Amino acid sequence: MTHVSKVARSLKLLGATLLVTLSSGLYVADAAAQPAADPAAAAKQAVAVRKAAFVLIANNFKPIGEVLQGKATYNQAEIVKRSERVAFLSLLLDGTFPDASNLGEPTTKSKPEIWAKKADFDKQIKEFQVNAAALAEIAAKESTASDAFKAAAKAVAEGCKGCHDAYKAK
Repeated sequence: MTHVSKVARSLKLLGATLLVTLSSGLYVADAAAQPAADPAAAAKQAVAVRKAAFVLIANNFKPIGEVLQGKATYNQAEIVKRSERVAFLSLLLDGTFPDASNLGEPTTKSKPEIWAKKADFDKQIKEFQVNAAALAEIAAKESTASDAFKAAAKAVAEGCKGCHDAYKAK
């Protein structure tokens, strides 16, 4: 089985798992951006989807970050699995920040700057997606915590931090 078909199979399994996980009243990101009969419900749905995606991204990036920090050893199979998940999950962020989801509720830590500087925010999300995909590609090729792996993982981590610093309330 080629690496590409393994990645496709892994992404299909992850997608199915995520869909089952989110099926309790939630839809994947694109559905969150579609107009609904109740705009307030659609906005809350978008918030719930993005929160779930960010939790899953954080949980899957944590072992990668631990390797990057020297707290864990590099296990290629584990790093490939985690990086592929982060790359896939990053794509679910599209459509989860519609204007109507600027609720200003204490249930979300999104700053109003997301909507005031939407073009910059969208650019950061796209860069995160590109960096996450690059990390998955590099992880598939590297059997050690190489300089290429470290640079790719650092780019993803810095993307997270940069967006959190600018667009997430503490």
